Amino acid sequence: MNPLFAAATEIQELCVERDFGFCFIGGLAVVRWGEPRLTRDVDLTILTPSHSEERVIDALLGRFRARLDDARSFALANRVVLARAGNGTPIDVALGGLDFEERTVRRSSLWDVGEVELRTCSAEDLVVHKVFAGRDQDWLDVAGIIVRQGAALDRELVVTESAPLLEAKGTLGELERLRAMFAETT
Repeated sequence: MNPLFAAATEIQELCVERDFGFCFIGGLAVVRWGEPRLTRDVDLTILTPSHSEERVIDALLGRFRARLDDARSFALANRVVLARAGNGTPIDVALGGLDFEERTVRRSSLWDVGEVELRTCSAEDLVVHKVFAGRDQDWLDVAGIIVRQGAALDRELVVTESAPLLEAKGTLGELERLRAMFAETT
């Protein structure tokens, strides 16, 4: 099995076993919805309501090797667990607590990669995550998703979900960049 899929399977098994709401985001989801590219880690969100962080962090660090000496403290302070799968693949787990993250998990679906089905976010939610992150590679991913998904992409949902996140981040102007990308591919 592909090492990335094997690592994703390993953490997905923990999430299912513990009944954690979750979905894969990042490069793995880009392979599903956009222009496939090389990715070296597994990114996912696990729903972690307030006051349940320690339970989720301890479950993750009890099963996976930490990438930091002070991984538990880092995770509590930053709501991100940095770990490694059994095969050494880096795993970045966002401890999700926003309403948007809950909707992302609710809209997620299974993706058949041959030997296993992996739960990824929707194409629309992936675009929202990428626009919010806003790095150069993220914008390249957004362009690939828009082109590959074409008319199937619910652009209104993307704008509706992106606006409050970008406003909170103080980068609402990025919404115009997104709309321009939509206009170029209509």
